[in-house]
Amino acid sequence: MGSLPHVVEDCSGILQVYSDGSIFRSKDEDINFPFPVHDDASVHWKDSLFDRTHGLYLRIYKPRSSASAAVSLPIIFFFHGGGFCVGSRTWPNCHSCCLRLCAGLQALVVAPDYRLAPEHRLPAAMDDAFCAVKWVAAQASTDAWLKDGVDFNRAFVLGDSSGGNVAHHLAVRLGVGSPEMSPVRVRGYVMMAPFFGGTVRTKSEAEGPPEPFLNLEILDRFWRLSLPFGGTPDHPLANPFGPASPSLEAVKLDPILVMVGGQEVLKDRVENYAMKLKQQNKEVDYVVFQGKQHGFFTNDPFSDVSTQVLQQLQHFMISKV
Repeated sequence: MGSLPHVVEDCSGILQVYSDGSIFRSKDEDINFPFPVHDDASVHWKDSLFDRTHGLYLRIYKPRSSASAAVSLPIIFFFHGGGFCVGSRTWPNCHSCCLRLCAGLQALVVAPDYRLAPEHRLPAAMDDAFCAVKWVAAQASTDAWLKDGVDFNRAFVLGDSSGGNVAHHLAVRLGVGSPEMSPVRVRGYVMMAPFFGGTVRTKSEAEGPPEPFLNLEILDRFWRLSLPFGGTPDHPLANPFGPASPSLEAVKLDPILVMVGGQEVLKDRVENYAMKLKQQNKEVDYVVFQGKQHGFFTNDPFSDVSTQVLQQLQHFMISKV
């Protein structure tokens, strides 16, 4: 008699992979989220289906004040984190973060879901992100939430953790001015502690202090589950400057803002990414928030340091138009 299937990969009970290849995912209502939702009713939002084939939705946020004011809102595409394996626009930390971005920056925020690994390994997430931006461009003249009071000429892509990785690949794929996304014109990309990898450990990975939401064990598990079968963390989808990654030397990119907490496991890898882009004469701003760990903005978007993040974002958005 064979042994019963047993768990071989466990992402905090939210995602479990069994020895027979079966997968269990917790429903949102069964997850004990430690993040409260902060909603002061200054923003209204709705969900829209953007990919019928894969059943993917996005959430659109719009400031209520814009309904009666003569304003022209910039667009922020927000791609959530979760190591490509977990996360959703519906999770309370993602929802609160988007509420804060919408109200604090007076912007239309679009938060798409994307297919998750291991059911859908990379590059599924990157393809879905591209599809989401394309959907918004196609709806520009028909969706009332999008066509009224929205400036499609001022769009920004913001990604948190694995969403930051997605933002990088979107920047490379769309190129300067994002011409194939007209009338959407992406002006810049913001990467918050982008989730990049590599087979050689950085100092912050090997020696960094423990974090409540991210450590080496979790990092390695995410890469095992999300990369194409047989891929290592030096895969081009994980490491933009890995041995097999295409050179970015001749690739022209829109401006990039990279943010990271000073106490993050990913700190050195993120810094290395920003510095290498600068060496290639890309327009890159790099900001470190000392003493902060992974998710310091998205998991607590109404904190004092999060106000500083919004100020950085505001400056970046104004200066790049």
